[in-house]
Amino acid sequence: MESTRLSDYLKARVRTVSHWSQPGGDFRDVTTLFNDPEAFRVMIEAFSLDCTQLGVDVIAAIDARGFIIGGALSYQLHKPFALVRKKGKLPYRTVSEDYTLEYGSATIEINEDACAPEARVLLVVVVDDMIATGGTLLAAHKLLKQIGATVVGAAAIIDLPELRGSQRLRQSGLPIHTLCAFSESE
Repeated sequence: MESTRLSDYLKARVRTVSHWSQPGGDFRDVTTLFNDPEAFRVMIEAFSLDCTQLGVDVIAAIDARGFIIGGALSYQLHKPFALVRKKGKLPYRTVSEDYTLEYGSATIEINEDACAPEARVLLVVVVDDMIATGGTLLAAHKLLKQIGATVVGAAAIIDLPELRGSQRLRQSGLPIHTLCAFSESE
């Protein structure tokens, strides 16, 4: 599906919830896309094409909705799947990274043996269902570099360009691929 048509197709199916999780804000809820088998299929196909073009060895995804996309991609492409989780959720030896969010701070972790050194990793993320400020993705990128991986890109369903997260990611040298974008006025 052509990228403009794909973007319009997905945006028409994303639910907007006003005043959640903060008063005055609009939350873009992608659970409607996961509940629509055709929308889910076209998202996985679009991300799979990107992974194939990048020559990805490992799919890494961030807790929790990122696991839905990352797991499906890993299955589709027959690639290992590395989990980036909230602090304290992984039982083996981990590497951790602190980061700031638009509403506070957090820590994420990855198992120190989540991928082989020099593995080419696509970081698949659906953090708050989108790229907002980019803090979580930047922290995950640092984690993967700490364990020797080469992150060849990051993927998310939605970009919120006005929050400048995608700009921060590109400035850090991390290529990104999103399937659609929402402005604050939409």
